[in-house]
Amino acid sequence: MSTFKAPKGTYDLLPPDSAKFLAVREAIAAPLRTSGYGYIETPGFENVELFARGVGESTDIVTKEMYVFETKGGDRLALRPETTAPVLRAVLEANLHKTGNLPVKVWYSGSQYRYERPQKGRYRHFSQVGAEAIGAEDPALDAELIILADQAYRSLGLSNFRILLNSLGDKECRPVYRAALQDFLRVLDLDEDTRRRVDINPLRVLDDKRESVQKQLTGAPLLRDYLCDACKAYHEEVRELLTAAGVSFEDDPKLVRGLDYYTRTTFEFVHDGLGSQSAVGGGGRYDGLSEMIGGPALPSVGWALGVDRTVLALEAEGVELDIPSSTSVFAVPLGEEARRVLFAKVTELRKVGIATDFSYGGKGLKGAMKNANRSGARYTIVAGERDLAEGVVQLKDMESGEQTAIGVHEIVAELESRLG
Repeated sequence: MSTFKAPKGTYDLLPPDSAKFLAVREAIAAPLRTSGYGYIETPGFENVELFARGVGESTDIVTKEMYVFETKGGDRLALRPETTAPVLRAVLEANLHKTGNLPVKVWYSGSQYRYERPQKGRYRHFSQVGAEAIGAEDPALDAELIILADQAYRSLGLSNFRILLNSLGDKECRPVYRAALQDFLRVLDLDEDTRRRVDINPLRVLDDKRESVQKQLTGAPLLRDYLCDACKAYHEEVRELLTAAGVSFEDDPKLVRGLDYYTRTTFEFVHDGLGSQSAVGGGGRYDGLSEMIGGPALPSVGWALGVDRTVLALEAEGVELDIPSSTSVFAVPLGEEARRVLFAKVTELRKVGIATDFSYGGKGLKGAMKNANRSGARYTIVAGERDLAEGVVQLKDMESGEQTAIGVHEIVAELESRLG
């Protein structure tokens, strides 16, 4: 028994359950791959200032949740708490925005790290699949991303999720709303940290999950009542495009995402079967983020969907994913000569794309067949000295139980034919 355990708030992905997580990642990525999004991967840690500037110094992520460390060379780095800012940094650094092919459309899959109070659905190490469209201001792009996320979830068999939609305005109309909201919040009974947040970013107070705060927010001014004509028209077009595509959504005038960089379109995917941690993903438009981190004006939009929470949502709905067995053929040698011959055939089968495993460790027939059953293989190849003397092996169909003798040199062709 090891004396070491996984750090608090983390988890290990182990087979066979890990296959479910891989299937979820693949399902989320699939519609992106067919919609012009290319894969991007960034380091697991970045300069602290990237997140302080981009995510926002008033956010819980920056003030409370980042894992920050100093290198031997004196650099202050942080484990990645989110991936939008790193993706934009990478695009700017590589000058992808200067190729003339805007928007730059990318997707990623990876781990994030936040020092949070661990609970079901909230971990200190978690996995997301995300998509970003960088360098274009177009309601169709916002709608496209929401539609692709909806498509991904439905392809997994999820149905009990809701899409919440709102607009956070832009640099023209949000300052007016910000001032009105501050006036409203400053007369409430709030703790010192929350009062500080009112001065820095009052919209974040609307996102406060504490009941004592939410009760006081009744009657708070709503951003939709302060939107300028341009933002109203933009948001209405997003809504119309989603409706035309048959994607259902709920207008939520109080929806505020937890990061400072969002503008205009903001949305969240929630699943009511997950309790307090109901958000399974979300995103929105972040037109000013590029300038915040030292780049040119690059209006952009994106989302991130939680792999762990999506798995929990599937479990809440009782959805069983159709995950094919990782092994199609299992080879059972009985004796040294059979080990040599069958191992060579296993290698040949793998070369032609047939998933094949082998009975290692010199097990007897009974133990080896138990392993074959556990592997989920459709066919088992069994061979002993007598079989090889006759130039054959025994091919067993694990579903029907039927067993057939076939020539050693016919194994690959026979299994290719049977497995299609």
